[in-house]
Amino acid sequence: MNKKIAIIGLGKMGLNLGLNLKDKSIDVFGFTDTQEGIDFARKSNFLTFNTIDETIQNFGEEKRIFWLMVPSGAVDDVLFSDKEGLVNKLKAGDIIIDGGNSYYKKSIERYNKLKERGINFLDCGTSGGVMGARNGACLMIGGDREVFSEIEWVFSSVAQTEGYSYIGGAGAGHYVKMIHNAIEYGMLQSIAEGVNLAKNGKYKEVDMNSLLKVWNHGSIVESYLTKVLEKQLEIYPNLDEIEPIVEDNGEGAWTINEAIEEKIPLSSISISLFERYSSRGNDDFGNKLISLMRNGFGGHEMKETNISKK
Repeated sequence: MNKKIAIIGLGKMGLNLGLNLKDKSIDVFGFTDTQEGIDFARKSNFLTFNTIDETIQNFGEEKRIFWLMVPSGAVDDVLFSDKEGLVNKLKAGDIIIDGGNSYYKKSIERYNKLKERGINFLDCGTSGGVMGARNGACLMIGGDREVFSEIEWVFSSVAQTEGYSYIGGAGAGHYVKMIHNAIEYGMLQSIAEGVNLAKNGKYKEVDMNSLLKVWNHGSIVESYLTKVLEKQLEIYPNLDEIEPIVEDNGEGAWTINEAIEEKIPLSSISISLFERYSSRGNDDFGNKLISLMRNGFGGHEMKETNISKK
């Protein structure tokens, strides 16, 4: 039987996963609803269709497998919208993989809704970024084990050697990917704080590039992230050009809420998320109140602008 799979969503991650599968001689094709995505895919000689119907028709009589690589907020629209929702066009036995960063509780809901229609659903946490998608990803898969086993060739084809695993039942793949991303928050925070102290502490002559280069050759803290930072500092040597604002995609908050529900400590990850909130100025008002109180009870110095007192 010819192995076929459709990628729904041809952004950088989706297209590179598709090209990775194509390199493995798998009959892979895709659909995206943006002209930019279509043009991007076709420039890469990746077979792309303009409609879901055309995409489905290309399977012929082969097993129908769809790998979704769309933003987590768009998954329900892709699957369940009234007219163009994918589930309205599928049949029992078809398989859907959600390879995005969906909240695991939503993945459980989707699994149950699709199960009622006889459609199989696997949630797949996908790590490794664009380079991983193209050259070998890290995959964490949840859902029915028998469905995973049936299409394990998909995951073994696109992942690094030993870079994929069946994690557990519905939602498990996205659950551990959520935790994985929260761990990343803590790691980024620790690296940034340490390098900040090295740069702005007692020895002002410390060169960040040289320091990171030596750390990235045999030290205990050597990691993919420290190597990324070393490379980024070569591209952006003047940090005055970078706003000190750090965004988040929600996984940190999801993980902290999960830890609260399970009564499991998550100290450093929690602090790292709150530091991101702080970077956006969300603690400015609170810091002003602290300054006011310290001045009021102890006469401590208060940095004032042109504020008039009543």
